[in-house]
Amino acid sequence: MGFTGSTEVGRRIGAKTGEYVQSACLELGGKNPMVVMPDANLDLALEGALFAGFGTAGQRCTSLGTLWLHESIHDQFLARYSKLVEGAKIGDPFQDVLYGPMISEKYLENHLKHLAMIKAHHKISGSSGIGRITAENPRAGFVGDASQGIYAHPTIISGINSDDELYYTETFGPLVTVGSFKDLDQAIELSNGHGYGLSSAIYSTNPDSVWRFREGISAGMVSINNSTSGAEAHLPFGGNGKSGNGSRQSGIWVLDQFTRWQSMNWDWSNKLQKAQMDVIEIDHNPDFTL
Repeated sequence: MGFTGSTEVGRRIGAKTGEYVQSACLELGGKNPMVVMPDANLDLALEGALFAGFGTAGQRCTSLGTLWLHESIHDQFLARYSKLVEGAKIGDPFQDVLYGPMISEKYLENHLKHLAMIKAHHKISGSSGIGRITAENPRAGFVGDASQGIYAHPTIISGINSDDELYYTETFGPLVTVGSFKDLDQAIELSNGHGYGLSSAIYSTNPDSVWRFREGISAGMVSINNSTSGAEAHLPFGGNGKSGNGSRQSGIWVLDQFTRWQSMNWDWSNKLQKAQMDVIEIDHNPDFTL
């Protein structure tokens, strides 16, 4: 069977399938990191971070979780990112907007729980409001009528570190956390430390940084100079750790998840064949040369 959903439910399904000596194809949660190096094309990285973080209101398994910025570009990138999000069109999904409503009231409630994890050392940006968009809590430039759906303000929370609850928590909504790093080794450590391993991305023009990131990251999917949500249908889709059991749901690799191998041998010798079948024995010729 195949399941796409939360890590908590995936654990229960995995335990139940184990009772029947079966395996489940589990594609679970993510806290997908995007690492931006100082040599990156920052305009491209900003575009990727905007779409990955807030496209579909952050309601996809491959949405951007934490944006990790090298300390040398952190302030300027965050300022530009915040300005982009503040000016993004949000509202009626039938119009030209970055994102529309939350899936249901339940998802808004979860989003509000995540907002409650904000601490004093965090800085909030990306919007003049926080939480649900209403007439009393409006969004500047909102497209349409906010009362006709369940809409939430986009929220950027910077100052994140590995001790924060938000660092370990998958936030399935229009919320992106931002942190800084000193070098690539620290970026990889921070990108892996929460235990999720679904999607990841690095923006860099240095091949050495790219290959070091690819080797060190635990995620099942890696994008180079592309967003965390830039999955390709012809490549294996899935994650590791808290993001899945290593199964894959796309490409030819999905066949192994939902089919079973069967071996068959058909003998024509009219005599009993033993375990590894009879083979022709060739005499050793020590004088043989080419």
